[in-house]
Order: sequence, then structure tokens, then C-alpha cells
Amino acid sequence: MVWLGERRGHLVDWVTQRWVQLTGRRIALADAPWLRGPAGSTRGIEADFFERWGRAHDLRVLPSHPEDGLIDGMQALASSGFDPAAVDPRIHDFYAHTAAFDLRIRSRWSGPFRAVGWLIARLFARRLAQLNLPLSDRELRGGMESRIVRLGDAQGRGLHTAWVRTSVRTGLPVFVGRYGTTTIPGHPGPCIQVVFPLPNGNAIVILRPRVDPEGGLSLVSDGSRFGDPGFYFTVTAEHGQVWARYVRTMKEQLSLRVQDEVIVARHRFAVFGLPFLELRYRIEPRAERG
Repeated sequence: MVWLGERRGHLVDWVTQRWVQLTGRRIALADAPWLRGPAGSTRGIEADFFERWGRAHDLRVLPSHPEDGLIDGMQALASSGFDPAAVDPRIHDFYAHTAAFDLRIRSRWSGPFRAVGWLIARLFARRLAQLNLPLSDRELRGGMESRIVRLGDAQGRGLHTAWVRTSVRTGLPVFVGRYGTTTIPGHPGPCIQVVFPLPNGNAIVILRPRVDPEGGLSLVSDGSRFGDPGFYFTVTAEHGQVWARYVRTMKEQLSLRVQDEVIVARHRFAVFGLPFLELRYRIEPRAERG
């Protein structure tokens, strides 16, 4: 890989960032607060990103608890169009106490997209130690190590919650992201916001909640324009501003339901309307939870 220096990083990353600038828009974060999120360094991300990022921003890593959660349950997403009480309480429990659950995952790529996934892994994911979408079930054979990292201020008030998932077999981070809720112009109620740090910027996924039959939950990025649920790339600009590109052709849907007392989930990804990857999860409380 061609290295352009500490500020620009690797050539392939620099070219991607220029694409965001040329095809996106420059926007003040005060006008689009849903695009706020930690940016990574040109050297990569790694599993300890949030501990390092917290120290650099005078934040404390808060003591971990075996029942730390990503959000304060489904109530954090309540709106006129989403009734948290209609979601199975076991799904609510998972989001409110994520650290108390084990996840098993299987992956299935669609036809020629496996080659595209391999190329992305070679050019970006393996080197950056971020967004390592599994290319086969073999990579996940040993399971995933999952941990919650909470950052807070000097008084111990929680400000950021990150979820770090690492492949036990490869030792590589699969997903290193900050989780929370946000509001956007294109949806009437709160949405899930996931921020994946990348060199000089990040990838942000905004997912709207939907109640499914029999207490199921779907989180969907199905928007069509800037400000809608969907996938955003950002590149850091001057203080308080970013270059932002809404990737309208990229869609995903995470659907959870309870089956035989276990939470099962399907996480489907599509581009230009073509499905290219499906991740299947089995989510169970850890044995020590009793």
C-alpha cells in the first residue's frame, strides 16, 4: 500500500475521502447533529480505539458491568409511530443489557459479491481492523468476543457507549462502533445511530425502528435522500464541519424475533437493490446470568 504521510494516510483511503468530498456536501454539524461521531486516525482503528479516543478527549473509561447495554431499552425509541410495548420484552432486555448475552453468527454471501467482499477486506478492512465482514463461517467458528466500552466525564456520567466485537479465531475486530439514538429530519421519531470510525472520518448508519408481527423488531435503513435513515460517509473538515456523502444505494435491515425462547436475527445488506450479504445471529443470555 502507498503511504502518503500521517495526515493523508494510505493512498486508497485518501482517494475514498476525496470521493466523499467531490460527491457529497460540506455541512456544519450544528445543522446535522446526527452526523456527529468519532473519527479515526490514518493508522487504523483496532479493538482498543475507544479507550484511546476517550483518553485523547479527556474522557474516562467507566467501570464495566456484566449487564451494560447499548441503549436504555426500546423506550429510548418511543414515538407516535413506534410503540416499545409491542416489542417482545426479551428483545428489549437484549438492547438494555447487551453485555449479558452471547452471540453466535453465521454469514452467507450472494454469488459474485463474495469476490467484492474479499477485495474490500484486502484493501480496507483487514488493514484498518474495522468492518471485517466475515467472508465465511470458518472465520466465525470460534465465536465472537463481545464487550461494551462506556466513556464518561470526570463526574462519571456516561456520554458514549461502544460495542466491540472480535473474531476469536482470527483475533481481528469485526465491528468497532459507537451506539446510541438520534433524531433526523427524515423520520418522525428517534432512530438508532451507529458510528464506525474510519481514517479522517467515519461511516454512520441510521436505522429506524419498526415493530414486526409477534413482538419482533426490525431496524431499517431504507431512506432515499440526505436526512433519511441510511448509510453516510463523513470526512472531517474544519472545526465543527464535515464532508458528508449519503449512499442512497446501500441498504440494510436487522430483524429480530424470539423463537423457542431464543432471540434469532437476520441482518441483510443490499446495494442497488441486490442482496449481497446476510448475517444470521443466535442470541442467548450468558449461563452465569442464571
